[in-house]
Amino acid sequence: MTPQSEGASSPAIAVRGLRKSYGAVEAVRGIDLDVMRGEVFALLGPNGAGKTTTVEILEGHRDRTAGEVSVLGYDPARSQRDLKERIGIVLQSTGVEPYLKVEETIDLFRGYYPHPLPLDEILDVIGLEEQRRTPVKRLSGGQQRRLDVAIGLAGDPELLFLDEPTTGFDPSARRGAWEMVRNLQSLGKTIVLTTHYMDEAEHLADRVAIMVHGRIVAQGTPGDLVRREDSTTIRFRLATWPEDLPPGLEARSTGGGQYTIVTDAPTHRLHLLTGWATDRGLELEDLTVSRPSLEDVFMELTAPPELGQGRE
Repeated sequence: MTPQSEGASSPAIAVRGLRKSYGAVEAVRGIDLDVMRGEVFALLGPNGAGKTTTVEILEGHRDRTAGEVSVLGYDPARSQRDLKERIGIVLQSTGVEPYLKVEETIDLFRGYYPHPLPLDEILDVIGLEEQRRTPVKRLSGGQQRRLDVAIGLAGDPELLFLDEPTTGFDPSARRGAWEMVRNLQSLGKTIVLTTHYMDEAEHLADRVAIMVHGRIVAQGTPGDLVRREDSTTIRFRLATWPEDLPPGLEARSTGGGQYTIVTDAPTHRLHLLTGWATDRGLELEDLTVSRPSLEDVFMELTAPPELGQGRE
């Protein structure tokens, strides 16, 4: 596929049969995915799932073993300058001169591109207008992360890769970062997001793909993935493993004394559970009944089989 054949309606990223091996270890095992222009696409998975390798291949930082990859109509393995000028990459941390002011730092990186995004527009979309003359070393952690995004935006990219944008943020800072991502999308940017926060992916992403052991095991909108799980989750906390739960109450330990029961008959299961606890004088702490969330789907798809049931 050539850049000239790409149109506005074509995917920003198209991947077919992507594989990557390191010796005898196959990190990515024949995945297919499309990222549409203007959408926020979240690539999710536990550590070691292959998502970092996949993103590095898309960015042109790592060669693939097999498969076809098109990023904005280019093959990223060819390391073409035209492609590099059209993508932005925001790593988990960016090393910048701490004594430069915010606007000086952004202007430094804008100077590397032929058609940079205007400085004032960058400051507005990332929310650092009031800090434009503040030295980098005086920024808070959240503000420094915004500056990382500003650097990724310097060249006015069509496609932006965001790697764990809110790791270590407090809840308020995370919400501010989410607003920033929405601002980026409003500019028409396509965003590929990696995150370990399922609520973040559920809030921001138009579509998600979940990787496990180098394969994509689920893909679609967050709502579609959640609706696939036609079940209800009962959660509760106990100090010790419930040895004598009645038949039909298969509980899963999720750590820290927390247990879950996933069922298609929540009224019946809840009646059995509360009756069992009442007979033994036990208090079911943090008892909740809820429909599945994206996190529930993620945990179900990524849990090792041996953790399905048993003692904590």
